[in-house]
Amino acid sequence: MSSPHASWQLGPNAPQTQRLWLRALGWFLMRRAGWNFAGSMPDIPKFVCIVAPHTSNWDFPVGLAAKWALGFDAHWWGKDTLFRPPLGWFMRANGGIPVDRRNKGNAVQRTVELAQRSERFALALSPEGTRKAVTEWRTGFWHVAKGAGIPICLVALDWEHKLVRLGPTVTPDEADITEGIARVRSLYAGVCGYDRRQQIA
Repeated sequence: MSSPHASWQLGPNAPQTQRLWLRALGWFLMRRAGWNFAGSMPDIPKFVCIVAPHTSNWDFPVGLAAKWALGFDAHWWGKDTLFRPPLGWFMRANGGIPVDRRNKGNAVQRTVELAQRSERFALALSPEGTRKAVTEWRTGFWHVAKGAGIPICLVALDWEHKLVRLGPTVTPDEADITEGIARVRSLYAGVCGYDRRQQIA
């Protein structure tokens, strides 16, 4: 594992927690599981972070350990049933925002408003929305980034090399959302998820 002072650590302007014990726990879990970081997140106060590929339930604990190790203070969306007792408190304490799947548009608008009124803000999402193979990504991350006027940091879970790849960071410039998401997806080409049968095309 690389040094605790490696270049992948968050810059001073990025949204982050000061809970050093949680960073130490995340670092310990990553090291025990053999994972490392490569690249870097943007040193800016607001951005959307997408994490792909998502092919297994194991992606969540790896992503959570990486979040803790980075000290990354990010919100994320989860179906509202995940926020019921007894785990609801844990989900909220780690940045979870409950979403009613019957009214996802409201979640986008609420998140855009939260980003606009916050001094620092990050939203981390899986654009696939499910661990099953998909041909199209969900568009919520693009709408939030576009609506809030903030960039998108691409994070890849590379299971082949056990690397959490941070970056590149892009801006949602295209007027055609289909073209924009296709451009973002292309930057994940060749990354191996836990289930190698479900690679991003």
